[in-house]
Amino acid sequence: MLISSRGRYALRVMIDLAEHNTGEYTPLKEISARQNISRKYLENIMTVLSKADYVEGVHGKGGGYRLNRAPEEYIIGDLLRLTEGTLAPVACLECENEPCVRAGECRTLPIWDRLNTMINGYLDSVSLGDIIREGDQDKA
Repeated sequence: MLISSRGRYALRVMIDLAEHNTGEYTPLKEISARQNISRKYLENIMTVLSKADYVEGVHGKGGGYRLNRAPEEYIIGDLLRLTEGTLAPVACLECENEPCVRAGECRTLPIWDRLNTMINGYLDSVSLGDIIREGDQDKA
């Protein structure tokens, strides 16, 4: 499993919005500057996050983006599946694939299946709020 820049940047943006969560909209140019991500690339990510109701966006003067709910309600696994499509470590475990013709005799499938369960289980156990709290403890 390799998380793309799209997934990593989406997570960084969500952390940025959570850390600067005043209830006001945060302009895209501020997020772009803090995260050193191009505005054009961020616009694509924000479109995905907005359509999935992860963020609320307003255009024009005073516009920008903000979280729709508390950071604890955002599960990292869900965010990464939204941006990556799958977190499966091998193609034969991806949901949209047909079952592998060798699945019944594959000696490695149990390994990949357990790894997939561990990856998803871990990422589904971490919220955006957990990341923010961990960062606050590191600063203290």
